[in-house]
Amino acid sequence: MKPEITIRSETDADIGTITKVTIAAFKTLEISNHTEQFIIEALRAAKALTISLVAEVNDRVVGHIAFSPVTISDGTRNWYGLGPVSVLLEYQRQGIGKALIREGLSRLKDMNAQGCCLVGHPDYYRKFGFKNLPGLVHEGVPPEVFFALPFDGHTPQGTVTFHDGFKADGQQEGAGDALQRA
Repeated sequence: MKPEITIRSETDADIGTITKVTIAAFKTLEISNHTEQFIIEALRAAKALTISLVAEVNDRVVGHIAFSPVTISDGTRNWYGLGPVSVLLEYQRQGIGKALIREGLSRLKDMNAQGCCLVGHPDYYRKFGFKNLPGLVHEGVPPEVFFALPFDGHTPQGTVTFHDGFKADGQQEGAGDALQRA
């Protein structure tokens, strides 16, 4: 039986829980560098967390998704990157990630975004209409795991650069140090 899921925007009260959910969700994922919580923190600190949603089941935050602006070398504007997306292990495969992605994409479209891109698992993200688009690349990432979804029919051509927050690894001075020691 699928749980009743509530998707809502994050509040300041959710920040600590989002960090815990993110750490737990990526803990056993071999392809992760385990920096996702630092990425979210850096995006939030830079005010680049355009959309930040939580998923609740029985008033407990069990998932999170982030969307932030990307730059495309051809000058195309108003595109966003999806990620990280996190769901606690015991709540995975229950439609929570899918609900977060659908709501996030809907909100992007409501803000007149032109498209969204991500690095992720091919079998999962194709379900949402994401495709490997020839001519649109993210340097250093194999093309088979880089996906884009144009909302307006225009497919940009060039190199996508995610926000600098994606370089966060918890080694910077500041709030991340306190988190790292915790």
